[in-house]
Amino acid sequence: MNIVVNDELKSYIDPLTPDEYAALERSLLAEGCRDALVLWGDLLVDGHNRYGICQKHGLPFQTVQSQLFNSLEDVHLWMIDQHLGRRSLSDFQRGVLALRQREIVAERRARWASEMTPVTPEPGRAVRADDAPWHDAPSAPPPGTAEPLKSREALAKAARLSSSQVVLIEKIQKQAAPALVGAVKSGAISLNAAAAVASLPPEEQEAAVAAGKEELKLAAKRAREARRKPREVEVVPEADPTPVPAEADVPGLQRQVQALQAENAALRAQVLALQAQLAREAA
Repeated sequence: MNIVVNDELKSYIDPLTPDEYAALERSLLAEGCRDALVLWGDLLVDGHNRYGICQKHGLPFQTVQSQLFNSLEDVHLWMIDQHLGRRSLSDFQRGVLALRQREIVAERRARWASEMTPVTPEPGRAVRADDAPWHDAPSAPPPGTAEPLKSREALAKAARLSSSQVVLIEKIQKQAAPALVGAVKSGAISLNAAAAVASLPPEEQEAAVAAGKEELKLAAKRAREARRKPREVEVVPEADPTPVPAEADVPGLQRQVQALQAENAALRAQVLALQAQLAREAA
């Protein structure tokens, strides 16, 4: 039997942790591969870990052909549905999968809508009332183009999350450095704290992750305080009646302030990196 393993499909869902993989291997060695591998033609769709373990130990396995797929998008949507129902996924993983599902369905629906062409009447003939408004297109979206999860509430329900958690996951996906995303997946930092740290410069995020959990907590606190500062109402003394000289270079001063802030952030990142290096050397 020729089974093709597509690396993109294999990595489409987050891989098992080493402990999860070891537990699966022990189960297969003790009980055999009871669940059939899902194929689409020769392409392996579901069961990559089981297939690898069976190949490693020479264990027999069953396969089943799926008739549900017409494209890799169909495969992706099926994989997402399968994994959203599993309890082992973290809140972050479920949110990421639901966001992927929304994106795929929205893109597919947009393509279907763009392919609908309005009827062009024949020269010299008026469009009659019984003329169909569209041709070469079905009256309803084809399978796999159902109404996308437009609202955060609908998406949250599909992923078994709260709307606020979906907001946090969207922010992390857009702004977080790769190391910070890894920290969220490993459980080293909460969604709330990770979303706060994601607002910091990438180099500061990376340094905070390298320094460990305590530094991540401090980084989240700094980010929240920085976000609150503009909203604080400050009591300022009565304005100095001395007029500002007309030649004052306000834009220039603003640029200097921004440059100093950037320099400060870079220095802070260097300090965190040095602290992380010292911690590693001490260990």
